[in-house]
Parts: sequence; structure tokens; C-alpha cells
Amino acid sequence: AYEFKQVTSADALEKAKGAWFMGNASGAGKRCGNGLNFKIELRGGHVLNNHITTKSWSFDYDRARLSPDGLSGSVDGVRNGIVFRKGKPYLRISAKHITVNISTLDFTAVGKVHIERIDDPEKRSFDTDLVTWTNDAKVLRMAHPSYVHSGGQTLVITNITVNFDDDSIRLGKVSGGVELHR
Repeated sequence: AYEFKQVTSADALEKAKGAWFMGNASGAGKRCGNGLNFKIELRGGHVLNNHITTKSWSFDYDRARLSPDGLSGSVDGVRNGIVFRKGKPYLRISAKHITVNISTLDFTAVGKVHIERIDDPEKRSFDTDLVTWTNDAKVLRMAHPSYVHSGGQTLVITNITVNFDDDSIRLGKVSGGVELHR
């Protein structure tokens, strides 16, 4: 059983340090809110000012919703997302929509998804419409065709799997041409 306490200010919310329940007393589909800008603590992270941060990834976003049980969330308009590798920023991601599992820190990005490796001297980027991150395995999967851009050239790869732990990359069928220079 949980004891719920209503709070009316950011200070009271911070002082409560309890579980977060966000609902709408006005009823489904009605707008409500007091305009407070407050921090929500997650297991291994927090949400504040249209920014979600966890130990595995972070996202800036336009709109986010948390399920009533607090176990999953829906994030729209993700930009400047970062996926961390061994605690350091590794990939930058933007996506139309991301669904997150709050307890496992897994996520699925859909719609127009763009990924870039941070500090890549080749400036490679990937465009696709489906990306999944499995946090425990440290695996990023692009299960639909991905367009890989490098130096003004484009390859299409049917699927890509990146394992952050063993530093391996598996590529599906590749189509397109690339010019190599010595």
C-alpha cells in the first residue's frame, strides 16, 4: 500500500521525496496543471525541464507522458538524445517518438530516427524508422533498413546490431556503392 500526499509547490514536492503519481483529477482528456516546473526522480535518473537523464541515455524532448503505474513512458519530439557507452556520450539520437521502460531503461524509437556517433572523424550518420535499445545487454538494434551516410555517399543496410559491451557490429545485407580512397 502506498500513501499518496498532494503537494502544491516545487519545494513541497522536493521535500516529500516519495514515489511520483501524476494523474488528472479533471478527468481523461481534460487539460489541467498548476504550471509548476519540477523534477521527477526515476530509478537511475530524473526528468526536468523537457530533459530526461538516466545512467544509460538522456533525451531533450517536446512532450513526455508517464504511465499511471510509472513503469513506462512515451516521449515525442526527441532531439539531442545521447546514448552512453561506459559512462561517456557515444551516440546522438533524434526521433519522432520514443517509448521507454522506466525500470529496465530499455527504449524503442520509431518514426524518423537519426543517429550519429559522437566525435566520429568520418562524420557517419544513420537514418531509419525503428531502433531498440536493450539496456541490460547494452545492444542497439536497427531492425528495419538503415541509410548510412558517410562523406556524401549512402549505403542501405537491411539491419544493424551494435553491441556496446564487446564492441561488435553486425550488418545485414548491404546495397549501394561506396568510393574508397587510399
